[in-house]
Amino acid sequence: MIKLSKKKTENLYKAILMVKTMVEAKRFFRDLLTEQEIAEFGNRWQAAQMLNRGSIYPKIQQATGLSTRTIARISKWLNKGANGYKLVLAKMNHHNPSYNFKKG
Repeated sequence: MIKLSKKKTENLYKAILMVKTMVEAKRFFRDLLTEQEIAEFGNRWQAAQMLNRGSIYPKIQQATGLSTRTIARISKWLNKGANGYKLVLAKMNHHNPSYNFKKG
């Protein structure tokens, strides 16, 4: 099991908060993460969005390549986690109302 260092993780969160544009985000995350890690995060975020819209696991699995176990874990965090997914989904919906994050 990985033990998180509060000081190190808070320092990382502060660094992420310094990123202000898409170009900066692409540059920072490309240096911080491998291409595979970026792709994995992208797939997990897509799964969270699809779950929030009411998509079923097989459709999510086909779109992302994630295992049903990973999708189930994302669903658990989406519905009973720290509300991080829901916070960002709501912010994205607020900033771009044409992108519908709601079921339906």
